[in-house]
Amino acid sequence: MDKIIYKIAPRALWQAAEENGRFDGAPIDIADGFIHFSTAAQARETAAKHFAGQNDLLLVAVDGEKLAGALKYEVSRGGDLFPHLYAPLDLDTVVWVKELPLGDDGAHVFPGLDA
Repeated sequence: MDKIIYKIAPRALWQAAEENGRFDGAPIDIADGFIHFSTAAQARETAAKHFAGQNDLLLVAVDGEKLAGALKYEVSRGGDLFPHLYAPLDLDTVVWVKELPLGDDGAHVFPGLDA
């Protein structure tokens, strides 16, 4: 599927992951039993639906090919296939982390995505 997948994370949660050497997920991920990711085509809608108006967010790009069998694409919102990781995220798979600020219109301003 997509080589690069994306996680939107609050800065404090991601900083804790960097200190721990792995990302175990946000509270919703832990409750659902997997870490939610989005493809480049899904990331903006995910931000609008789940992170509307939130500041201090980061966009984390992950090499999905390095996640092996723990990454599964499953039907979710609108029948789309979303990447779900059934394991903690090893930070060695992270390609980059960038700011995800709010624009003047209230929508998040995304850095370049591999669409």
